Amino acid sequence: MSYPAVLHTEWIKIRSLRSLVGSLLTVPVATAGLSLLICGSLGRPEPGSTDFDPVLFSYYGLNFGQLAAIIFGVIAMAGEYKNAGIRISLAAVPNRGLFYGAKLAVVGGCVLAVGLVASLISFLGGQALMDKGFGIGLGDPGALRAVMGCALYLALISLLAAGVGALLRSVTGALSVLVPLFLVVPFVVGDVSQGGGAADFLPDRAGRQVLLQDPAGTLGPWSGMAVLAAWTALSVAAGWWALRRRDA
Repeated sequence: MSYPAVLHTEWIKIRSLRSLVGSLLTVPVATAGLSLLICGSLGRPEPGSTDFDPVLFSYYGLNFGQLAAIIFGVIAMAGEYKNAGIRISLAAVPNRGLFYGAKLAVVGGCVLAVGLVASLISFLGGQALMDKGFGIGLGDPGALRAVMGCALYLALISLLAAGVGALLRSVTGALSVLVPLFLVVPFVVGDVSQGGGAADFLPDRAGRQVLLQDPAGTLGPWSGMAVLAAWTALSVAAGWWALRRRDA
C-alpha cells in the first residue's frame, strides 16, 4: 500500500471509533473551556503576587487538555492490540515501518490541528476575559510563540503517549506510567531538588517554558521544547523497537 493510502486508513480508524473521537475532542474542550472559565472567574493575579504571567494564565486548562492528548495517543496505538486487532492491521500493511509512521503522523496531525484551535481560543478568549489592564494582545512579546507552542506541545505529548502505548501494548499499562509521569513526578522531583534542577528537564516542565511570556531558569522556550521533543523521540523509538522485534 502507498503511504497516502495507509494515512487514509488510519484516519478512518480514528473517526470511526467513539473512544478516539471523544478523547480527541476533549483536548480543545478541556484546554479552552477550563482556561476561559478560570480567566473569567479570576481575571487578575492574587493580591501580593509578583510572578503573574498573563500568557501562562490563559492556558490553565492545558493541565487537563494534556491528559486528553495522552489518552488519545495511548488508545490510538495501544488500542490496536485489543482483541489482537494489530494482526489485522499488519496483514493489511505488512510493512511495519509504514504502518507505524502513518499511525504517528495521523495522531500527531490530529492533535496539532485541534490543539491550534484550542490554543488560539484560550489565548484570545482568556485575555479578553481578564480584568482591564491585565490582558495582552497577540502582538505582545511571547504571545504568538505561546499560541503556536501550545499546539506543538500537545502534539508532542500525544506522540510520546503513542510511543509508550506501542512499547507496553496496553492502554491501562501505558496510562499507569504516563499519568504519574505528568501529574505526580514533576512535583515530587521539584520538591526534592528544591528550585528546579532535574525537574526542569521533565517533559511537561520543559515543554511549558514556551508558554511563559518571559521564561527564566535553566531552559528557554525553544530549548525546553527541544527537551520535550527528545523525550518524544525516545518514546517513539522504543515503540518502534517493540513493534519491529516482537510478534503481533
